[in-house]
Amino acid sequence: KSRYGSPRIHKELVESGEAVSRKLVARCMVKIGLRAIHARKFKVTTDSNHDNPVAENLLNQDFSAGVPNQKWVTDITYIHTAEGWLYLATVMDLYSRAVIGWSMSKRINKELVCDALTMALFRRKFPKGVIVHSDRGSQYCSKKYQKLMKNNGLICSMSGKGCCYDNAAMESFFRTLKVELVHRITYKTRQEAKNDIFQYIETYYNLIRRHSANDFQAPIVFEKMNEMSL
Repeated sequence: KSRYGSPRIHKELVESGEAVSRKLVARCMVKIGLRAIHARKFKVTTDSNHDNPVAENLLNQDFSAGVPNQKWVTDITYIHTAEGWLYLATVMDLYSRAVIGWSMSKRINKELVCDALTMALFRRKFPKGVIVHSDRGSQYCSKKYQKLMKNNGLICSMSGKGCCYDNAAMESFFRTLKVELVHRITYKTRQEAKNDIFQYIETYYNLIRRHSANDFQAPIVFEKMNEMSL
């Protein structure tokens, strides 16, 4: 599906027993016309025009994490369908880059982000003291979201105003999702998009797709390989 460039193809070949260098893989891919698809420009969905309190940027563009449930990042993106926009909120654990919570809706509201965070909490068995970083959009500054954070012992962190680099790890996931899936399909309904995105996150991205931050291991594979040393 044109999702992998030479680094990931090289990793696949090496793990399957092929003695081949990354440079040779790259040359061969160029020779036969194989290349990964590229990104388009994206629309900003952050609504920071509100009077709600804003949290300090505790993450400060440090996307490293030595253990699971140390730092989570969350954000919202949009998916076009013939029925109108479908909004997707996700929560990612920076330790493995696994998407541990997600929610989809035709409305971009506080319920969308609260549902995604609630899924992450259930999946990770309600850990305390996790830094959860987001932008300063109205959904994340809402009383409902902040109450959910406080009641579960989570620590709120927010990006600087208009600085997409402060949440680069989450932006990178959205870019990957759109390049590898969404921009290649014209969705007739929101339900079609929901089905595809669910399959992409749960059966491909988390379980199979090799991530450069994990030495090219899939997020869940990376977690399982390292759980004995934690």
